[in-house]
Amino acid sequence: MSDIEIGRAKRARRAYAFDDVAIVPSRRTRDPEDVSVSWSIDAYTFATPVIAAPMDSVVSPRTAIEIGRLGGLGVLDLEGVWTRYEDPEPVLAEIRELEQAVATRRLQEIYSAPVRPELVRERLAEIRAAGVPVAGALSPQRTAELHRTVIEAGVDLFVIRGTTVSAEHVSKREEKVLNLKEFIYELDVPVIVGGAATYTAALHLMRTGAAGVLVGFGGGAASTTRRSLGIHAPMASSVADVAGARRDYLDESGGRYVHVIADGGLGTSGDMVAAIACGADAVMLGSILARADEAPGGGWHWGAEATHAELPRGTRVHVGSAGTLAEVLHGPAHSSNGHTNVVGALRRSMATTGYSDLKEFQRVEVVVAPYQGTGR
Repeated sequence: MSDIEIGRAKRARRAYAFDDVAIVPSRRTRDPEDVSVSWSIDAYTFATPVIAAPMDSVVSPRTAIEIGRLGGLGVLDLEGVWTRYEDPEPVLAEIRELEQAVATRRLQEIYSAPVRPELVRERLAEIRAAGVPVAGALSPQRTAELHRTVIEAGVDLFVIRGTTVSAEHVSKREEKVLNLKEFIYELDVPVIVGGAATYTAALHLMRTGAAGVLVGFGGGAASTTRRSLGIHAPMASSVADVAGARRDYLDESGGRYVHVIADGGLGTSGDMVAAIACGADAVMLGSILARADEAPGGGWHWGAEATHAELPRGTRVHVGSAGTLAEVLHGPAHSSNGHTNVVGALRRSMATTGYSDLKEFQRVEVVVAPYQGTGR
């Protein structure tokens, strides 16, 4: 890929966001009802390639159950209010009502309460009792401490999610650090890990034995990572790079397929379609699902980065309401802004371009065509 000159001492690679790419219809068309949007990882098959991001504004035990019944996978944040407070509803209500000027400081205080292992077990048991797949997420920093509790509680999929995750963290201060390769091979459940934003970082994570890699770095609606740290990963290029790592690792490993999951920059159904066209197997949605009537954020959206005790890299944002979870995922849509019937939009895009399943659709032709519209 060609690069550009920033100045005499620095060159940069050109990269693209989902807004910068568009899909080109170039084959026969299909009936949308003939298109399959199902997705499988390890022994689990889902009717839609949608994973709900482990964020307190998106996933509660109740919404995880509902998302599972609608064909997706809800991932509970096991370091969120649901595992810190016996009754988190008053806490969530307070977060929704906070004045913006004090929101970050108060979020830091709320999330300073300790994670309680008994609540981890209780919340996961609630989801399991509903008969849907159970998934929970920990940050890399808390994985070594709490993973036994999570595994014993009976998760089907274990997510290790951070702003960026490497195969082996290096620290002069910590005697015991998380070596993902050793850790993953000791577990009996499939692990999804990330974020990664480059070919090399993703390839290293694939070599740890992960079943899936999350692609993204500070690209979510509630993230201020670029403003705080100057770090950002344009998602179309990142997904395509990591899909390249998946292809090469498939050859290197003799046929082991690692799933690529886009996690960030997914504000509309069009972004979701672009992610899969660039090579993603599934998408992890935050702000889109935070707009559902049932979302615990009640129209507000925030992530773990916003609660960091020393350097918050996120904020609480108002996203409003778009409809029920069923309408957000499967419609019917009553607006054209790409916030509802996102699975239907994916199905129609695949049908319009003539592809019958997600793996085929990853081969669709794309062009660089920066988005000039409004209404995002």
